[in-house]
Amino acid sequence: MEKTIKNVEQKIAIVTGGTRGIGKSISESLIKQGCKVFAFYGGNDKAAKDFELETGAKAMKVDVTDFDACEKAVEKILKAHKKIDILVNNAGITRDGMLHKSALDSWQSVIDTNLNSLYNMCRHVVPSMRETRFGRVINISSINGQKGQLGQANYSAAKAGMLGFTKALALESAGRGITVNAICPGYINTDMTADMPHEILESIVRSIPVGRLGKPEEIAGMVAYLASEDAGFITGATMTVNGGQYMAA
Repeated sequence: MEKTIKNVEQKIAIVTGGTRGIGKSISESLIKQGCKVFAFYGGNDKAAKDFELETGAKAMKVDVTDFDACEKAVEKILKAHKKIDILVNNAGITRDGMLHKSALDSWQSVIDTNLNSLYNMCRHVVPSMRETRFGRVINISSINGQKGQLGQANYSAAKAGMLGFTKALALESAGRGITVNAICPGYINTDMTADMPHEILESIVRSIPVGRLGKPEEIAGMVAYLASEDAGFITGATMTVNGGQYMAA
């Protein structure tokens, strides 16, 4: 008896901050899974062009701190494809400095990009997921949102806020077939860590029990799993991928 092969409808995915670093690896992983990926980016046009040439996916210049810009970008995708199955909120920046010396813009820009962007994106994507009764929302937080970090009151606050947002939206969405989860990467081998002074980077590596920095592909692998059908019973979870540097209960 011949097996019937079902046509599997292609998943539509958005990855914010999706053309460089961890975001690029996430985009590439979802593409390998057969998803049609739209990678949102903020300002590096060359990296976006290189990303398109390497992957064949679409890079879209979208300011995720702008509510209306997010709405227009999401509407464009929905008009063309009628649905969005996967949203990965990965866009993020740092503006490090001790709080008592930091400028107001350093606080606002980090909160806007790292936290308010979740509202700007989810507010426009989640209604379409509720209509189709399927969705995967994956928020990329940070180890420093769990434990705090010297000189990163803004970043730690934003990344911790992402965890509360994740749990609340998970509760709201579970009945509609939508899962919402967070990933907290530790220190990952990206351009950001490469720019650190050598002695600081060495001290960080010494604090990681596995004895090395993480790879962007290791974060992407967790995203790919949470985005899959196999992860349908996981929601409201915080997944730590940090080499044992911080072990949350």
